[in-house]
Amino acid sequence: MGVPLVDLLDRVLATGVVLSGDIVIAIAEVPLVRVSLHALLSSVSERMPAPWPDEGPL
Repeated sequence: MGVPLVDLLDRVLATGVVLSGDIVIAIAEVPLVRVSLHALLSSVSERMPAPWPDEGPL
């Protein structure tokens, strides 16, 4: 029995999820470039006030 995509997305956004990964570009097994990627996905609740003034953090 599978989980519908909408239910899965709702559960992920309610709790949040962290995605991370590394990309390494190498030639002849010599690493030349390494990129680390990190992302946080979560929903924003309108019921909780923002921690900064109305004009935003910038």
